[in-house]
Amino acid sequence: MSQLSLLASDEQRPSVAPFKTQLLKWIGNKQRFAHEIIDYFPTGFGTYFEPFLGSGAVLATLAPERAVAADAYEPLIGIFMMLHNRPDTLREWYRERWERMQVIGKKSAYEEVRASYNSCPNAADLLFLSRACYGGVIRFRQDGYMSTPCGVHSPISPESFSRRVTIWSERTSGTRFRHLDFRTTMALTAPGDLVYCDPPYSDTQRILYGAQAFNLADLIGAIEECKRRDVYVALSIDGSKGSGRNVIEFDFPSGLFAREVPVSCGRSMLKRFQMAGQSLEREVITDRLLLTY
Repeated sequence: MSQLSLLASDEQRPSVAPFKTQLLKWIGNKQRFAHEIIDYFPTGFGTYFEPFLGSGAVLATLAPERAVAADAYEPLIGIFMMLHNRPDTLREWYRERWERMQVIGKKSAYEEVRASYNSCPNAADLLFLSRACYGGVIRFRQDGYMSTPCGVHSPISPESFSRRVTIWSERTSGTRFRHLDFRTTMALTAPGDLVYCDPPYSDTQRILYGAQAFNLADLIGAIEECKRRDVYVALSIDGSKGSGRNVIEFDFPSGLFAREVPVSCGRSMLKRFQMAGQSLEREVITDRLLLTY
């Protein structure tokens, strides 16, 4: 990849305030620095698209008037569809499993819900697992079994979760949630729209959610097509791991991206999970934010 200039924003943009209220715990989510990413979005655009929704952190921080948010992982997008269509049901899903935890204990309840999910993947179980699993690491074995152990923390109360549902419902009220792959989602865009892509990272272990079936070359083709149709695209992708010791290199088509911006992500939550409490001073991550404009 040719060296791209590390530019600050060319234009004066209104600042977007940080938004710290998570709906889901999710490894690799952009909650802490979503507002920094948004600072590099165009000052004006049509509909906002997220084809790799994940935790929805950037979407909720931006709170756009018109948006399409999609994911190929049906249990995940089912949570957001319920947030939009029947938020009280979403609250009840969480309350039922949290109250079961009060009766039989956290670990037993977690393993019960995980077994239910693995027997038939569904949004209701995934919601509780994401809030209760270790560090939000949604991890799968090669056979698709969700294997993440119970977290050391206490899952938030139903009352706290209910307040989060209210806040998120308001911030995503202009969003249509769709169960679609990224190619189909990006093909829905029109000139002047904005797409933010946060795909599975190439250097992430393939046991993590979403990484098994993702092909970066297919995404690059979809980005090229969007650019030909005058659609803005911003892409978050690997930068460096291990506090700069491991720089991830790519060979993107020349001229596809107009600029590259480094975004510091802090210490690696995946390493925290793998290293079981060891020191992480040497495990700081920096992402790339690549922009076609």
